[in-house]
Amino acid sequence: MDQARTTISKIFNGEPRSYTRFNLTQNMEGDNSHVEMKLSSDMDDEVEANGVGENINQHNRPYYPSKLNQRSPKTVCGFVIGILFLFIIGYLIGYLSNRSTDKTEIKSNCPVFNEIAPVRVETVYSLDWSDLRALLKKKLTTSNINTSLKEFSSANHQAGSTEDEALANKIMGKFKTFGMSTWTDEHYVKIHEPGSSNNRVLFRGNIVGTTEGYLAYSAVKTVQGAALYAHYGRTEDFRRLRELNIDVNGKAVLVRAGLLSFSEKVANAASLNASAVLIYPDPVNYNIKDDTALFGHVHLGTGDPFTPGFPSFNHTQFPPAQSSGLPSIPAQTITIKQATEIMSKLGGQTSPDGWSDGMLRGTMYSLGDDGDIITVEVNNVLIQKKIHNVFGVIKGYMDADRYMVIGAQRDAWGPGFARSTVGTSLLVELARTITDMIKNDGFKPKRSIVFASWSAGEFGSVGATEWLEGYLTSLSLKMFSYISLDEVISGFDSFKATASPLLYELLESTMKQVSSPVDATKSLHEQFAGSNWEKSVMEPMGLSHSAYPFQTFSGIPSISFRFTSSTKSYPFGTIEDTDQNLELYTFYNTLKLAKTAGEVVGLVTLRLVHDHLLKLNVAKYTSVIRNYVSQIRSKVESCQMSGRLPSTVTMQWLLSAQGSYDRAASTLVSAIRNSDLEDMEQCRIINNRIMRVEGSLLSPYASLRESLFRHILLGSGPHTLAALVDHLEAIKGGLESADIDQFKNQFALATWTIQGCANALAGEVWDMDNEI
Repeated sequence: MDQARTTISKIFNGEPRSYTRFNLTQNMEGDNSHVEMKLSSDMDDEVEANGVGENINQHNRPYYPSKLNQRSPKTVCGFVIGILFLFIIGYLIGYLSNRSTDKTEIKSNCPVFNEIAPVRVETVYSLDWSDLRALLKKKLTTSNINTSLKEFSSANHQAGSTEDEALANKIMGKFKTFGMSTWTDEHYVKIHEPGSSNNRVLFRGNIVGTTEGYLAYSAVKTVQGAALYAHYGRTEDFRRLRELNIDVNGKAVLVRAGLLSFSEKVANAASLNASAVLIYPDPVNYNIKDDTALFGHVHLGTGDPFTPGFPSFNHTQFPPAQSSGLPSIPAQTITIKQATEIMSKLGGQTSPDGWSDGMLRGTMYSLGDDGDIITVEVNNVLIQKKIHNVFGVIKGYMDADRYMVIGAQRDAWGPGFARSTVGTSLLVELARTITDMIKNDGFKPKRSIVFASWSAGEFGSVGATEWLEGYLTSLSLKMFSYISLDEVISGFDSFKATASPLLYELLESTMKQVSSPVDATKSLHEQFAGSNWEKSVMEPMGLSHSAYPFQTFSGIPSISFRFTSSTKSYPFGTIEDTDQNLELYTFYNTLKLAKTAGEVVGLVTLRLVHDHLLKLNVAKYTSVIRNYVSQIRSKVESCQMSGRLPSTVTMQWLLSAQGSYDRAASTLVSAIRNSDLEDMEQCRIINNRIMRVEGSLLSPYASLRESLFRHILLGSGPHTLAALVDHLEAIKGGLESADIDQFKNQFALATWTIQGCANALAGEVWDMDNEI
């Protein structure tokens, strides 16, 4: 203690002042910077620390010793000890505080919400719905549509031709001008063209007129058979002939064009072993010249029939295969003039009521007899052609990997103005309008929009189907809707649509927001819907609709619509499909109708990519399933009562599957009602459940080669609920075609398909626990 006191005394009392100086470094300008370090026992140290001490001494000013020099060692020692005590206390406080902070930081993996703002997904703000409607109506103009109609009109642009390719390049150039990302899809497909020797039709050994039209994918052969008039060639028409005890076997059947596709007419006749089919346009349905030829195809399917179920890419090797939808009998179109020459000379029975309402001159519409022999010679040639589909995309700002597609056929036989030019022009104008809204008005779609121009549509949506086949797996996960622009205008006084039930509600609400082209004071809904809009507007989706493969093959909710005539069929598939004729059929309102059609497509599109939740109403399928189940139940009970169906066939599991779907749909609706729709992740989860519905209604048990259209509610084939109803009808009637074991098998598979759809809609597997 004495030694410490002595040392402290020396520091504060008797030792002379001393300095320690040293340089640190050289600064950037080269000057020497230094720090002066001093040990002092007097007040001069404090003065010099302020930079003035030396000046005082240099001026010989008097020096006043510090008062510390006069204090006792005991006082100084107490003073130093106090300072040390305060220093230690401060150090301990700092240490403990720092240690507490360290503990908090260790726990910082969990967010401290009162101090750290939570991380949120950035919300993409867009225009509100009223703004979008107004912008679409303003920017989609008749003048721009008219310019596009003129630009894309062509006298000849058959699939795979140089003209078709030139149009494809022009469309791609437009997409690039709009700032869209573009790409093409190339396929090598097999199509039919007329051979070097024309197809021929002979009646009673004499050639009947000139045959210029043809039907692609007809069987190539020459056959004979007695003439038989079969009205439109529908199933009910052939049933009526059977009721009259008229055998179709070996007959050359004559049918009118209209009401169903050429391929369905030929398939119906072939199923009854007819030898050939001739299809003609009756003047009661068509207002065309007597010698105007019809073109079409008779493949009961879509896509390249020689690559059924898989894409026709050139680099893929395929075994020899062909679609089951190719007919085994020849089929040919004939003109009004040729039909008159044959039909006016037919003998046999008088046709049933309603069949003789045609307008062929001098024709009684008799059914024909065994002496009315017709010879049909088809010489079509199968060739391979390269086709291009063209795409442009507007990418979404949030869910860019979720997209819808708007598509239009580009090719045509002849001018194809209403068939392809109108749709192509609207495709380009919608792309122009929406990209302009994004660039200049701040619109930010949440999801992506793909614009597609298809080739080889005239041969049965070949380009579109090959694309679907090529990307089926990814499309079923990411594509949520398809809108077709094909044949969107063919008349003026009627509005018809076909769609997935998921889109019914969206279409109806859109019709209420678009003005009628007939009467601007009314909406489309007021103009055409009547008291029951579904009955007035909606019609079943069939092979003749280009949206059909998207809906029934790929399981993508699809829609197509058209302004049409309620009295005359438009001359699609003829050289009379021109801009002048379309003006006649629309009473010179083509541009007005085109703008209205564009607004319908535009509003449906904007609604699907703008809202947080997809506007797809899953509850709508509840009534569709219930209706089929009711029909099946009624017929099963009827067949069991008559003893034609064993009692072991039970409705229990089908009714259970129906109930599962009902509950899953109701649960989802309730979940939506109780969800925070500003939570983007929650919305995405709900949208994923909605997107599963349509694809889950595709039968996983149907062969793509045998049944391309696997949708059990809207497709075609023995796996569908409609086929089950027909099969039960055949069992009840004791027909030879009725196979009870086959029915039981398809009945079970359809039941589980519905149950599987309900499971997919319900959510994740851990949410079910036998509750479905």
